[in-house]
Amino acid sequence: MFTPKTNSRRLSVLLLCAFTSTALLGGRPAFADQTGSKHRLLVANTGRVAIVAPDGTLERDVKSAGLHDASLLPNGNLLYQSSWTKVTELNPEGKVVWEYDSATSNGNAGVPLEVHACQRLENGSTMIAESGVGRIIEVDRDGKLQLEIKLTRDRPSKHSDTRLVRRTAAGTYLVAHEADGKVREYNREGKVVWEFEVPLFGKEPAGGHGPEAFGNHLFSVVRIANGNTLIGTGNGHSVLEVNPKGEIVWKLEQDDLPGIKLAWVTRVERLPNGNTRLGNCHAGPNMPLSIEVDAAKKVVWSYSDFERFGNSTVAVDIVDGVGTAVGK
Repeated sequence: MFTPKTNSRRLSVLLLCAFTSTALLGGRPAFADQTGSKHRLLVANTGRVAIVAPDGTLERDVKSAGLHDASLLPNGNLLYQSSWTKVTELNPEGKVVWEYDSATSNGNAGVPLEVHACQRLENGSTMIAESGVGRIIEVDRDGKLQLEIKLTRDRPSKHSDTRLVRRTAAGTYLVAHEADGKVREYNREGKVVWEFEVPLFGKEPAGGHGPEAFGNHLFSVVRIANGNTLIGTGNGHSVLEVNPKGEIVWKLEQDDLPGIKLAWVTRVERLPNGNTRLGNCHAGPNMPLSIEVDAAKKVVWSYSDFERFGNSTVAVDIVDGVGTAVGK
């Protein structure tokens, strides 16, 4: 026979176990939570970018007036959008060491535009995608124009011409054309050398940003080691792996992961071990912000931190060791 004291202790243990299980299944944690291995992370939403230590503490926390792209450079500097038109490089001490404002540079004065992608290249130049103007540019440290590629656009929009853009190892440029629902790959002369339209899979588009929405407003596209292309479909709630013929050879859908519902799928990455990492934006407080799955679609890692980063988290990158001993 149990005494009230014993029952109380057992109830406390049961409640603790229930809370832990909920957190592991993607439930709302009391603080930053990583299931699986603990990593140092770059986490960005539309208003801030931070470096989060494995124990959840913030190493750095930087405000932004509009952000869809950010990266931690090997030297420890942050490259990020400090506004919808400005790209900034910030050193670990918080000093601006480089800045470029598309709104006032290289012929753009008075032209409506937004920037949604930036990438530091191996030669030290910076690639910037300018929506509204409809071009990709590369500029040097002095802001001098090194390359300009005009974009093909079906539905021109200063807000939605592009989301993420990345230069490939072959020197081409993969562009996620959000408004058009298409991936286009451009060579350095601006010719479209490959194109893929994200399917609606027989469904009707539905407005909104959360799990209830639907469309093909893709967010990201990267070329992976096997030559295929990995696409984060935005409000398509999915990840697609597409071969050069345009055939979908692997797909992760909205309800494939038990206990997790995908919403606006942002950054995608194929890891050296064959796993796939994806961002899960606008999914609500009980869903992880980033997820890693194996080829069989089993969740092997996830990150939840709704309390601090909310419902508009666009980037979660693992940055173990970047800009620490090696960068210094």
